[in-house]
Amino acid sequence: MRSYLLRRLPSALLVLFAASFLIFTILRLVPGDPATSLAGPDASPATVAAIRDRLGLDAPLLSQYAHWIGSLLTGDLGPSYAIGGEVSDLIGDGLGATTELTLAALLFVIVLGTAFGILGATSRSRWIRSAIRITTTAALAVPPFVSGVLLVVLFAVVLGVLPPGGRVAFLDAPDLAAQYLLLPALCLALPSAAVLGRYLKDGIERALAEDYIRTATAAGVAPRRLLWRHALPGALPPVVTLLGMQTGHLLGGAVLVEAIFAWPGLGQLAEQGLQRRDYPVVQDLLLLLVAVFVVVQLLTDLVYAWLDPRIRWE
Repeated sequence: MRSYLLRRLPSALLVLFAASFLIFTILRLVPGDPATSLAGPDASPATVAAIRDRLGLDAPLLSQYAHWIGSLLTGDLGPSYAIGGEVSDLIGDGLGATTELTLAALLFVIVLGTAFGILGATSRSRWIRSAIRITTTAALAVPPFVSGVLLVVLFAVVLGVLPPGGRVAFLDAPDLAAQYLLLPALCLALPSAAVLGRYLKDGIERALAEDYIRTATAAGVAPRRLLWRHALPGALPPVVTLLGMQTGHLLGGAVLVEAIFAWPGLGQLAEQGLQRRDYPVVQDLLLLLVAVFVVVQLLTDLVYAWLDPRIRWE
């Protein structure tokens, strides 16, 4: 396993390097002068020049890139000139909220996706299978900004059992924090849970159609034992890979869901940084999201290799 990890690390580092260069380059290609945007429409040329010099925008692009990478490696992200405060503090505050939302959504994905997959593959009731198929189709077809509004209208306006938006820290009031977290996490998780459920359902059905399963069934092995000891473990390796990919989708979808439910995470911070052309915040934030996605994929590959030794041998 250690040698497999060492073989995977160079490609992960290469992806991070390529992503950092693309992020840096694309942000510089956006039309307009960030120094002018930060200074405001009534600023004098001297003020604009001073801001440009403070941001290092007069230096060659490669020098700016090297300075940025050096700052990242030393942990000195610098200040945010548009939003205010240190970039590390802004990202740290938003990262906690986004991580909380993503982990809660991931839990929903695992629970709902597993239930959809097992019931869809093993239930003898045509009504249950039809209900699962309709639910997963609707979860995939309805975009989060529509399902989020529908959840708010149903549970916050009509029933009045959950708050429509905002966030409360778990350390302050765990029960109240769970109420604020439930709707955005469910909204974020529904599409990924539908994908996972369908993928798991197909995997279980293929496993149950294998000859050894039929032989075990004819020998009188209990169906529940066949499912949990043979069919489900056989369907897990590709599902784990899919779950890793869906985790990256959850991070990307959190930006939209945070806007719907006024969740103070990295999504709102990215929106503020883009609107105000705050280069230090945006480029650090985008690279952080790429790094998280790369780490998740690396961990997914390790779990896949642990479940399927053939991957390590290859």
